[in-house]
Parts: sequence; structure tokens; C-alpha cells
Amino acid sequence: MSGKMLLVLNPRSGKGKIKNKLLEIIDIFVKHGWNVTVHTTQNSSDAFEIVHKKGTKFDRIVASGGDGTLNEVIRGLMSLDFEKRPALGYIPSGTVNDFASNLHISKNMKKAAENIMTGNEFRCDIGSFNHKNFIYVAAFGAFTNVSYETPQQNKNILGNAAYILEGMKQLSSIKSYKMRVEFGDNAIEGDFALGMVANSNYIAGMKTKALKAQLNDGLFEVVLIKRPRTFFELNDIVSHLAMQDFSTDLFYVFRAEYVKFISQEDVQWTLDGEFGGAVSCAEISVEKEAVTLII
Repeated sequence: MSGKMLLVLNPRSGKGKIKNKLLEIIDIFVKHGWNVTVHTTQNSSDAFEIVHKKGTKFDRIVASGGDGTLNEVIRGLMSLDFEKRPALGYIPSGTVNDFASNLHISKNMKKAAENIMTGNEFRCDIGSFNHKNFIYVAAFGAFTNVSYETPQQNKNILGNAAYILEGMKQLSSIKSYKMRVEFGDNAIEGDFALGMVANSNYIAGMKTKALKAQLNDGLFEVVLIKRPRTFFELNDIVSHLAMQDFSTDLFYVFRAEYVKFISQEDVQWTLDGEFGGAVSCAEISVEKEAVTLII
């Protein structure tokens, strides 16, 4: 297949390595017959805007950046009519790239570009958070703001260590949220330090063996962690997280296609590692097989 391609890239993502590979990547696409238009993002919403406004004029879209850039491109695709959404290729060039890890997309940018030319189509589920789309995780609570509050300069210099250092600053200020969580015919009420609705087995750069997410089954993996009341409960939570074992009664783990969080105060949420808003009611659902990826 060949045609018109839109390459949307974040030149500041990761350590800016895409700049050194760009001509080789474009050459790969051109050799396969594609007419490539390159758009470098200028601000935090630029990737969404270009795909939203011009996406239907292209036969394929390729995103290059981190999970935040990919999130914006997919939100742009989701704003288009289903039958007009071009297939999407992804060249990961961010600091962590959880989504790429989950789909075994090569972190070698040239290899990823070649795979976009020869790979297979995969219909991927997309999440909806109060009608705002996300790819692989919506979360609140302890440390979930680390990814978007860590300065880009620190990410570029320190890589994953930047997230760890930023998280350590928050250890003494962990708070919890009183919530009612509804899913199916069930409801849970409690005081939660962290909640996560995931469509990925990779979170914060680490493979989470306790999750068995599939990206096209129409279901989320939901994890809730109760507020620890004693030092011993906190230690128990940390130990189980380290072992990736959620069997303790301090965790709730379930699968759902729709889940609603109702809280007594506005709660800050993270969507794919970026700030997703502060709300007292969050309705999260799956849009099954909504976007076609080339993997």
C-alpha cells in the first residue's frame, strides 16, 4: 500500500534523538511509495489539532514521540468519523513508551519505521474518560502526577530516573480519597490512595505481571489500593507492589467495560501520563477496536 502520509513528530520528546534519524525514516517511507508530509508539534495540543483538522486528507498517519504525543494523535483520530480514520503507525521516541512496550513495537526508530511499512493491522481499544479519549491508563492518587510534573529537561537528562526522583519527593504527602466506585451491578465504597484503569501490562516503564490486559477485548483492568491505616499496612502494600501480587485485601482488582468514580471532592486524574483534569465524577468506558494500528 502507498499514498499520502502525515508524519506527526514531537522534536522535544525523549532526548530529541528523532532529529538524527528523521531523514532515514522519511527515506524508508518514500522508498515504499508514500508521499510524506512532516508536521513538528509546536505546543501541547498541536498533535491533536493537526490530526483533527487534516487527518481525513491522508491515507496513513505516523506519530513519533512519547505516550503523550501518541495520546494526542489518537484523540485527533477519535474526533473523526470511524470510517474516515486512517491507520496509525507509531515510532516511539519518548522517555518511557509504555504503549510501545505493550505492543512490542521496536524502540529502534528505523526498525519501527520499517515495521510500519511491512506490519499487520491491529484494531485497538481506546478508553474514554468523561468523553476525553486515552490509550492505556487513567489513574488518580499516589505518584500518578509524577510523569507530567517531572520537567522535560530532567527527563531528557536522567531518563527513567527522573520519575523516581520526582516520586520520592511525594512520599511524605500521600493522601487518599473517599469514593464510590460503580461497575456492572457492583459498587465499592472506600478510602483509596490510588486507583488505576488500565489497558496495558506496562505502567511507568515496568511490566506489571499482575495485569492480564488485552488491547482488543473491550475490557479494562481496574486496580484500587485502600488507604493504609498503619505503617504495617503501608509496608504490606509496598511489598505486594514490588512482588506484583495484588492478592492482599488492601487491593481491589477487577475487569470492566465501564466504571464510574464518585468522590466527595475534585480528584486529579492522569491520562496516559498527562494531566487529565480534576473532577468529582469520572465515567470511564471502552470504545472497542476503535483505532487501527500498524504493528
